[in-house]
Amino acid sequence: MDYQRLVDWVDSRIVGSPGKVIVAFLLVSLVFAGGLGNVSTEAGTQQFAEDIPANNALEDINREFGPSFSADTGSTQLIQRADNVLSKKELLRMLEAQKRVAEQEELRVTGTSSAAQVVARTIDPQATTLGQQIDALEGATQREVAAAVRANADNPALTGTVSNDFNRRSASSSATIGVVQHTLPSGLSGGGAGMGGSSPLTDIQLRIDRIVGTVGGDITVFGSGLIADEFSGVITDSLLIVTPAAVLFIIFFLIVAYRDLVDLLLGTFSLGMAVIWTFGFLGLVGIPFNQIMISVPPLLLAVGIDFGIHAINRYREDRETGLDIGDAMTRTTDQLLVAFFIVTGTTVIGFLANFASDLPPIKDFGLVAAAGIVFTFLIFGIFLPSAKVWVDRNRERFPIPTFSQKPLGAEGTSLGRVLQAGVVVADKIPVGFLLVALLLSAGAGYYATGVDTTFTQEDFLPPEEVPAYLQALPEPFAPGEYSVVATLNFLEEKFQTTQGGSVTIYVERPMQQDSVLEEIHRMGDSPPDSFVQSDGRAQSQSIVTVIQSQAARDPEFRQVVARNDRDGNGIPDRNLETVYDELLQTESRDEALNYLAEDRQSSRVVYSVTADASQDEITADGRMVADRFRGSAIATGNTIVFAAVSDVIFESAIVSLAIALFGTAVFLLFIYWVLEGKPSLGLANLVPIVVAVSLVAGSMRVLGIAFNAFTATILALTIGLGIDYSVHVVHRFIDERHERPLVEALEVTVRGTGGALLGSMLTTSFGIGVLVLAVLSVLGQFGTLTALSVVYSFLVSLLVLPSALVIWDRLVGNDPDRPIGAGSGRTPPDDDGSDPMFGPTPAADAEPRTDGGEPLADTCTDAGEQTALERGGSR
Repeated sequence: MDYQRLVDWVDSRIVGSPGKVIVAFLLVSLVFAGGLGNVSTEAGTQQFAEDIPANNALEDINREFGPSFSADTGSTQLIQRADNVLSKKELLRMLEAQKRVAEQEELRVTGTSSAAQVVARTIDPQATTLGQQIDALEGATQREVAAAVRANADNPALTGTVSNDFNRRSASSSATIGVVQHTLPSGLSGGGAGMGGSSPLTDIQLRIDRIVGTVGGDITVFGSGLIADEFSGVITDSLLIVTPAAVLFIIFFLIVAYRDLVDLLLGTFSLGMAVIWTFGFLGLVGIPFNQIMISVPPLLLAVGIDFGIHAINRYREDRETGLDIGDAMTRTTDQLLVAFFIVTGTTVIGFLANFASDLPPIKDFGLVAAAGIVFTFLIFGIFLPSAKVWVDRNRERFPIPTFSQKPLGAEGTSLGRVLQAGVVVADKIPVGFLLVALLLSAGAGYYATGVDTTFTQEDFLPPEEVPAYLQALPEPFAPGEYSVVATLNFLEEKFQTTQGGSVTIYVERPMQQDSVLEEIHRMGDSPPDSFVQSDGRAQSQSIVTVIQSQAARDPEFRQVVARNDRDGNGIPDRNLETVYDELLQTESRDEALNYLAEDRQSSRVVYSVTADASQDEITADGRMVADRFRGSAIATGNTIVFAAVSDVIFESAIVSLAIALFGTAVFLLFIYWVLEGKPSLGLANLVPIVVAVSLVAGSMRVLGIAFNAFTATILALTIGLGIDYSVHVVHRFIDERHERPLVEALEVTVRGTGGALLGSMLTTSFGIGVLVLAVLSVLGQFGTLTALSVVYSFLVSLLVLPSALVIWDRLVGNDPDRPIGAGSGRTPPDDDGSDPMFGPTPAADAEPRTDGGEPLADTCTDAGEQTALERGGSR
């Protein structure tokens, strides 16, 4: 395969027509910039749960049961806190808040419910409106109010809305929840508050928050709209904090790496172009921006910085040998375009491995990151060299200031000597050192098997308390005020069955069958440990408990139940159609429809779970209880859905890692077979990646970082980023090995390429490490792991890879004291024309090229020798 012809064509454009190349890239940038305005955001956890069976069941429930679960309705919670929310003063405050909200037509209120309304109707059964209920409470004494509370001490309509510290005797409670129900435009759903994401209720609930604030007292507005608002807000705040910090670090290290103002401007402009292309692509293809994609800009900066430093540093090395601008850049791109292509190919494989995930946001992340890396390759492989040639030629014509043009890690410098530590080891004990490195990676990999997997709504929300160093930031960088997590924690503490503290069993069976209610009742016998228990039974809410509650306070309905209860246990077991008809004529109609589908072909049972139960325990126990039902019953609920997503996340991490490793190995074997006729180089190239991945995985457990929606991509990402470092070393080594003995080739490689890698590592690790400043703690974890993966990849590429290359060189039978091929540019084949490790090479019987198709480095026998390359890229 004559790949060199394509490289030569690109070389000639870069050196011969740099102005045209620059204009072409700027025009393409305008096209992508047009897509920036189409970028939309998608936040929350619902996007991760698509096609999860437990979530599908939860969506079925949301469609089928009750007004608050209707596809075109939503609800807002009013969480009231006080010394006693059941006092006359606080009950009136809740009613007044509900009344002011209901009076606003734009809030589309269809109904309200609260403990205050239950108490008011008990005092005056004729008080059906909020205004009449306020009048009833105002006309009652505190003693009458307390008596009305005690009268409803067994009524779920009251007890289901007050906190766990409800005291029947003193008629008191420290917290209660009122509900305001809304109708929404057709086709929009306000359900799924627990799942977050975009919500049509956001504007409604923000307005309600302002209205309730005029009532006084401590009433918090809560609902899916406000959760969605914070989901989106935390993305904006994180970007506002992380991006400037990353830019500052990157500019600082680029100044150190480039030490020239013009080169710094070229590098930063190219980085900005890569980001514009990637996010313009996002808008043009219609992929929404989600929380995971906050990490895409730092990743692009990481690879772009690496490419930029390598291009400028290698160009400076070649200029140091006395080559002119055109010759030096042609020699640079002749070598680096191939290296950049290998890096791009393996990095894209690492990112596209995320397509094995069943989670749509992770797939989108993989696609966008892969596209961004391809754009980065084009910009830094073609545009940046063209711009550098154009600028340097104009420097010779105009007084453009020039600062240091000395390459990093030059011979004789202290840095150059430090970078050669791995070469010293490789020269003395390569086999022993490599075995130690592989044993260390095996131990780290085994240790990493204990890494946890989590998926919670809080992963996507800001912390309850924002760190002080973030609060101290000036505007516009200071984060906003966040309350959702604090409210969720309060609900979990005070209300056992609220916000994930429950399991829902979705029962699909004709509910008119005589035995069905008895079977639902028996599901709560001998409950598992994670379920809240009362008198040896699971605490639950279902159509059975609604029937029992209504019968307890309604003599007429009690008689209906008794006539259809053959065994006298309070649960009807015949003529259930009649029982349901009568129940739906009572005040319990809305509550009943929360547990009984209107077509009476399904039902749901909600079990309270203990606060300290884990996701896995709740999931296992919920499925065990569902199995007790003689028919189709599925355990679901937010907790179980999140547990299922956690399983998928872990599976995605492992499968993506396997695909990335396999795909990278195949690609490297193939590419080195094509480029050098030595596929075995691909295995040497892969050694440091295996070590780096194992170290990253082991570090996750040491640092207590679990696989979550963000870190699930880290192992495949480590391959994608880590291969960058090892490819540059291997490709530079084989280039130098054609001209030099083994150890000298390694020394030149780590001195030149190692210097660029060091600058890239420092810039990238700090640039990505600033993610620890993000408001989202999981984003900080992702930044920490990504920075570690870069540092590990750098270290193993300079410490472990030299030993692997020495062993490879021995195995293929090269003479360590002579250049391979004696200047022919190719490793001499065996007598049969085969690679000593992998058999026949594609060019084993080909005549040596005389048309300039061999790599330029092969024509040089001394670092300072002038090549035969002609200006403009022709040879």
